[in-house]
Amino acid sequence: MPKKLIQSLFPSYHTVRDFEILKLFGAVLNDPNLWHLNRRSAAGAFGVGLFVAFLPIPAQMLVAAAVAVMVRVNLPISVLLVWITNPLTMAPIFLTAYTMGRYLMGEPARGFSFELSLSWFTGELLLIWQPLLLGSLLMSTMAALAGYISIRLLWRLHILRRLADKRRRLPRIRRSR
Repeated sequence: MPKKLIQSLFPSYHTVRDFEILKLFGAVLNDPNLWHLNRRSAAGAFGVGLFVAFLPIPAQMLVAAAVAVMVRVNLPISVLLVWITNPLTMAPIFLTAYTMGRYLMGEPARGFSFELSLSWFTGELLLIWQPLLLGSLLMSTMAALAGYISIRLLWRLHILRRLADKRRRLPRIRRSR
């Protein structure tokens, strides 16, 4: 992986440490595993971030940060990946999750009408929470596993390619001496 490029995209430890909201974690943020970028840390961060991103819960960034701290994986990557579910993508993602959950639970399709009110929202949520939660957990698990395995494999392939390049260059260096 282009480690220097990834590190340049993320803020430094010292910058993030000064964020007010992260001060609730206290000295826990001093753990170097939360800031190092290596295969284990990056893959774990993808797993955490993608898992939390597909959950229909508020404060996803805070949840991702807490889980990243608990399992000691890269904190910035975990928190950043939560933004897969943003205001533009949230509706299609959760509609897909609900549809998957409804299909798995064997529920029939329902008619849908939208009204922008708190009573409509709470009433509809009471009707759809089980299939939405089931579909979201399924999508979260699949995305987390796919992200974790993909990063591990891509990182491994990158290392193998670099080793192969070094082996190819080695005979040229020996011949030139």
